[in-house]
Amino acid sequence: MLVERLDGFLFSGGGDMDPAFYGEPVAGSRGIDRQRDELELVLVQRVVQARKPFLAICRGHQVVNVALGGSLYQDLASDMPGAIRHDYFQSAGYARDLRPHEVQLEPDSRVAQILGGTRFPVNSLHHQGIRRLAEGLVPVGYAPDGLVEAFEMPDYPFAIGVQWHPEALAPTDPTMQRLFDALVQAARDGRRGSL
Repeated sequence: MLVERLDGFLFSGGGDMDPAFYGEPVAGSRGIDRQRDELELVLVQRVVQARKPFLAICRGHQVVNVALGGSLYQDLASDMPGAIRHDYFQSAGYARDLRPHEVQLEPDSRVAQILGGTRFPVNSLHHQGIRRLAEGLVPVGYAPDGLVEAFEMPDYPFAIGVQWHPEALAPTDPTMQRLFDALVQAARDGRRGSL
């Protein structure tokens, strides 16, 4: 099986998920690719069952949450009371590395330990976000409006989800590169442990 042969996983960004997967009609979701949703939901579940290391980014952060039983805001601006703006898309002329707000991390979180601090300005390229966090996920980072921007799974080899796009920041920000370095190290450690 593919999951057993690989040492680590990165769940990437992309379009919105079909809200049918968390029990809602379409009301604000766009760019839906149901085949991708189906594939990634099963993949996340198998990765978690196999306890393989993963990093989930933006859409990936949301897919992991839904795969484990959580739900999403289909459109933050209209569904989340008090939401700040999160949709600084390239199609509207914004740079992918624009950092319009900060994320506040829990001091004892793995993400804070990896990044070396608790407050970081981040980019924001999404209009959806976590509404109900899935059981087993722990929120460890928040936007100023309270939206969950990072989660972890306790007692798991390496499981981190972030709502921002560190891959767009890492080329000029070594701090954000540390998330990827940590995933690679966790995958290596897992491989060594299985030998």
